[in-house]
Amino acid sequence: MGREGSMNASTSEGRGKKVAGTPETGLSKALRRYVYFTATITGAAIMVVEILGAKMLSPYMGTSHFAWTAQIAVTLIALACGYYTGGRLADHSPQLARLYWAILVAAAYLSFTVLVIAPVAYWCLDFNLVAGSLLASAILFFLPLALLAMTGPFLVRMITASVWNVGGNVGRLTALGTVGSFLGTIFVSYLVIPLLPNSVTMYLTAGMLAAIALGYFAVFHRKGVAAVLLLTAFAAVPVAWAPQGMAQNYSRVEERFRRNSHFGLLQVIDSRDRSIRYYLNDNLVQNTYDPRTGQSASLFTYMLSGMAEGYTTNLQDVLCIGMGVGIVPMHFAGKGVTVDVVEINPAVVPLARQWFGFDPAKARVVIDDGRHFLNRCRKQYDAVVLDAFLGDSSPSHLMTREAFESIKRVLRPGGALVINMFGELNPGSDFFAASLDKTLRAVFPGVRLHGTGDGAVFFAATMASDRELVNAPETEFVHEAVREEYRATMASSLRTDPASGRILTDDYNPVEFYDAKNREGIRRRLALAWKDL
Repeated sequence: MGREGSMNASTSEGRGKKVAGTPETGLSKALRRYVYFTATITGAAIMVVEILGAKMLSPYMGTSHFAWTAQIAVTLIALACGYYTGGRLADHSPQLARLYWAILVAAAYLSFTVLVIAPVAYWCLDFNLVAGSLLASAILFFLPLALLAMTGPFLVRMITASVWNVGGNVGRLTALGTVGSFLGTIFVSYLVIPLLPNSVTMYLTAGMLAAIALGYFAVFHRKGVAAVLLLTAFAAVPVAWAPQGMAQNYSRVEERFRRNSHFGLLQVIDSRDRSIRYYLNDNLVQNTYDPRTGQSASLFTYMLSGMAEGYTTNLQDVLCIGMGVGIVPMHFAGKGVTVDVVEINPAVVPLARQWFGFDPAKARVVIDDGRHFLNRCRKQYDAVVLDAFLGDSSPSHLMTREAFESIKRVLRPGGALVINMFGELNPGSDFFAASLDKTLRAVFPGVRLHGTGDGAVFFAATMASDRELVNAPETEFVHEAVREEYRATMASSLRTDPASGRILTDDYNPVEFYDAKNREGIRRRLALAWKDL
């Protein structure tokens, strides 16, 4: 029995040595390295498409959690389908050429998304925000993401000849794909988006994938090279129209400035007679300006400065959370007030200086998130102006009880907090306005509301429960186009229904969910307004 056991052990050992000494696959060393490189590049491309796709849709669908959830959901289901299809295809017909054809088709599809994203997105605006976001993401990005996801299971099958080494192969390919995803995320988020138009970045991504496929066919599989080159040429057709993909042609207005940024597409647009200038962020008008007089033509700028002056007895130091294009800070600075400005988007500062008369020497500009700044701030102010917007709405983390407590901490005893927001007061649509009112009252003794009746609501929160306007509104500095509206709005007094809202906290702040319909309507109206200009 000892001899038989010895013989079995020897046989097993011999088998083990045979497996260990046998090449894992028929792939050459160069080709094995190339497929590892392919796994890294496709992993990077998947993350680039996921992030960049959401950025390209944001001018139409916004940046709410609904839009990002749609993009993430479509990406996940595309990856699941791609993994499954890639595994089945590799088992049925393990030919690397099939995988590289799939990568080349993904490249061609991504290239054409630049040309069709606007009509697809505008069509999807006819649906509600959830359905429209999901549909737009699926039409534009499901197929290329699924094709790229085939890479992992397909390559595992190609480089694995025995179960003895499957663990190591899966680990290497998964690690390389994940490293590629990490590099793609860092590259597109921190380096590329602020420097290049989204269309150019998508073209570059498609070109990188096409180059991977071409490299395989040119070096390792020369059959059908003519067909590959033909498809590559077809994928390159949209690049010939790159200028149209990078800029929109307007017939009734003139685009003077266009730049991508971490926080959306920034545009400066003039009317043909140069009488009015618009500042847009992701297709939404953020401010209007009269270049001839150097005045804003938007009511909210005067309401913010007028309410800060009206509810404050001694205005010497002001904190502006959200710079806009610098019109409100410049108004305060012009009156000798010390102004600190917190702006999260550094790309706005040179734009404001060049096109809207902002002088950075007259205000201290801090590039930071407003909440982060407040948590670290040790200075006190006579007024805090909260005018932070991300597209069509205010960032939720600046509208909670804890955020308002941080603002109260930096206010002097006679100070005031002034807020600009979009909010409906009609029953059934008033959750945001009622909740904001209720949350402010949980922190400040006095809260007053002014409004225009068209969705613009302005809050003033003070330390005194019976605080009225202590200074009469000045009107001589107001643009004539909104002067009467300014008088009426300053004289207005609005109320919300407390039963319609709740106190918003860092732990529970469902504004984006309950206010989604209002925000969807605002974005659709503003986006469509610019479609045919």
